[in-house]
Amino acid sequence: MSLDGIRDTLGDCTRCKLHQGRTTLVFGVGRADADLMFVGEAPGRDEDLQGVPFVGRAGQLLTKIIESIGLTRDEVYIANVIKCRPPQNRNPEPDEVETCEPFLFDQLAAVQPRVVVALGAFAVRTLLKSEQPISRLRGQVFDYRGAKLVPTFHPAFLLRSPDRKRDVWEDMKKVRALLA
Repeated sequence: MSLDGIRDTLGDCTRCKLHQGRTTLVFGVGRADADLMFVGEAPGRDEDLQGVPFVGRAGQLLTKIIESIGLTRDEVYIANVIKCRPPQNRNPEPDEVETCEPFLFDQLAAVQPRVVVALGAFAVRTLLKSEQPISRLRGQVFDYRGAKLVPTFHPAFLLRSPDRKRDVWEDMKKVRALLA
């Protein structure tokens, strides 16, 4: 199914309780045939207002991370596990992830990226089905549905812990090498 078809299937989704508080469903953005796909957790306030993933402060940092490996946001695809903002930006609940993850998997199948970067614990848990902490998984490369998956820290975490930016840079150098 195409990305437009997936978006149409989602429509004005009411499959879980998160639809009650959202302004906009935040589907995904970028090239439909991107070699590199970033997967985050869930939309925040700015994303909910604009309908685009990663546009707030964490999104600005993600843009810099993408540019650090010689690409632009327009050349990659960016999505989240959850398509609606959880109240007060709380963590997604298991039933919300379970309800929304098929749409993420459909996005992955439609884009068919060569490399997937899982941003943060929720993306890693959803994609790898692992309960291991991200600090233990980052720095590794996993085979994932015909692609390579690179777990790394979420840009929002880096805003709170800038000392971990070097770790993400090391992960991005791996991503750049995988794309070369």
